[in-house]
Amino acid sequence: MNLQFILGNFALILFVAMVLTGIIWCLDVFYFARQRRAAADAAVAAFDARNAKLTAEGIKVDNTSRDAIAAAILRQPTWIEYSGSFFPVIALVFILRSFLYEPFKIPSGSMVPTLMIGDLILVNKFTYGIRLPVLNQKVIDVNDPQRGDVMVFKYPEDMTQDYIKRVVGVPGDKITYANKRLSVNGKELAYAPLDDYLDDEKLVYHKQFTENLSEPPHRILNEPGKLTYNPEQVKNFPQHEACTYSAEQFTCVVPAGNYFMMGDNRDNSADSRYWGFVPNKNIVGKAFFVWMNFSSLKRIGSIH
Repeated sequence: MNLQFILGNFALILFVAMVLTGIIWCLDVFYFARQRRAAADAAVAAFDARNAKLTAEGIKVDNTSRDAIAAAILRQPTWIEYSGSFFPVIALVFILRSFLYEPFKIPSGSMVPTLMIGDLILVNKFTYGIRLPVLNQKVIDVNDPQRGDVMVFKYPEDMTQDYIKRVVGVPGDKITYANKRLSVNGKELAYAPLDDYLDDEKLVYHKQFTENLSEPPHRILNEPGKLTYNPEQVKNFPQHEACTYSAEQFTCVVPAGNYFMMGDNRDNSADSRYWGFVPNKNIVGKAFFVWMNFSSLKRIGSIH
């Protein structure tokens, strides 16, 4: 069992732990504790009867051990004590991360400059609807993802992996990416140049722009010399027929119930250009806040 498996199935592992500790806690409250109480009462009664007999025979008795006998019998076994202690904590964590907020750590640079490697973020789990834990089945509709949202989702090719990208196309949208410029439903987005962005790891500069996919505009990066997309990396993903590719551009019509995702670091992101659309059932939640980055406290703040 490797780390990726644990992280990918953490909700299931947490659920199983909650159920097991909860069963033990309930058994103790409604059965084992009563059994211990009955045994303690019987032991104390026997102790009292013995002492009464000895007293009647004129033998001096010591009653100081009476409470110790009861306490020893009433004491919870270690495995029950630990289960009872862990159950409310596990249950609270499970409820919080399943229905309210879940923390994630950014592992790659595909969303630079919006998100940096090492950013610890919070994801809102109810913005896009209430879903059953583990099954990830939506039971209550709230809102649908909008263009420009930064969204966490299950990678379509491996549901144990969580990905984070920006929503570029919603169901029905016609997305065209040509010469590193996006057009949505035939309307090209507006781009404004900013100062070049220095990649501290590769020690290279990227062209930086603002893109008005939504309000407020967000920043994106382009790397000079790289293609709009790499045709060799395009996979035969589900509903591939909704996309057409040429040497310098591609166009996709987003199918119903799906979303088209792209990283803000456009030339260094494996996204919907290559592995296709994200089904609604894969949605985890909306990223909205960076709560810590141990390399730079300045990173703390809202995500746009």
